[in-house]
Amino acid sequence: MTAGQVNALQGVPAMRSVLPDEAARLLAALPLASVVVDLQGDVIRSTPRAEALGIVRRDVVVVAEIAELVTDSIRSLSVRERQVRVRRPPLGKGMLDLRVLVVPLSAEAFAILVEDLSDERRVAAVRRDFVANVSHELKTPVGAMALLAEAILSAADDEEAVRRFAERMITESGRLSSLINDIIDLSRLQGDDPLTHAEVFEVDLLIAQATDEVRTVALARDIDIITTGVPGVALLGDRGQILMAVRNLLMNAVTYSESQTRIAVTAQADDHVVEIGVKDQGIGIPAHDLDRVFERFYRVDPARSRITGGTGLGLAIVKHVCENHGGEVGVWSEVGVGSTFTLRLPRSAAAAPLSAAAFDEGELVP
Repeated sequence: MTAGQVNALQGVPAMRSVLPDEAARLLAALPLASVVVDLQGDVIRSTPRAEALGIVRRDVVVVAEIAELVTDSIRSLSVRERQVRVRRPPLGKGMLDLRVLVVPLSAEAFAILVEDLSDERRVAAVRRDFVANVSHELKTPVGAMALLAEAILSAADDEEAVRRFAERMITESGRLSSLINDIIDLSRLQGDDPLTHAEVFEVDLLIAQATDEVRTVALARDIDIITTGVPGVALLGDRGQILMAVRNLLMNAVTYSESQTRIAVTAQADDHVVEIGVKDQGIGIPAHDLDRVFERFYRVDPARSRITGGTGLGLAIVKHVCENHGGEVGVWSEVGVGSTFTLRLPRSAAAAPLSAAAFDEGELVP
């Protein structure tokens, strides 16, 4: 036995003699939630996990479907298995999907082994939705390009029409390329550990680069981008990922802002956390959409996204970058006032401040 299994056994409560020692050792080592009952269905022992799932309360199996399965196993002295759905305890939202196995351990003891399938099924559902969403999103530009190609063929003698259709094809191909690139980026982020190729970099230089990369688009819409912060603040992480996150936030701010407004990018830090904020004076996000803006392919304003070529993956990418670095992203917004997205990323001892001088390139106009 391993040291961990020995320690687990030391924490097991005393049991009645009806439970063989070998069975007790095995149950203590299993990662599943487990309950042991006697011939009357009374609980002999249970693990904290079984109690947390709401299977046992005050030494009684309280889930009716599981109690019935136990009774059936006791009567037949055979193994019984069933999948059941129970409400998350206590009075929790949603349901739990459990696989329950009742196994006779001896003539007087029966083990209830419970596996929580909820996370597994949730991940499977997310994958199915993602594939379905990707398929749907790809159909739109691909279908548009096919129609435009047919239009060009049918209007081959009309130079003006050919030029107009060709420009539309360029727009749709750009949208398709952006979508594919975002899907690739998101796929890479999901299986990546940034600490395996982390580096120390200055936050203000990263912000400057992200700002430069979107400034042309912003100026074309008469939107000004200003930055404030403390130079010398450093982070340890994947610079490319964090740059992508800040750039996506800036592009999102430009997309949902009107002309002649400003976007402010701020950076501040303490000994433990670096905060990077992107504040705009855009259209804002309704309160009922705030909890969903980081979902894949979710768009607050689908019509505007179609016009601007948004893929619906930008904020999902931001969320994954933060989670990969052990941080989080938050949002504040008010319709008609604007939105503020804030990245909170943990610092490392290797990323100590490089200087204390401050800079200020401007202030956000209210």
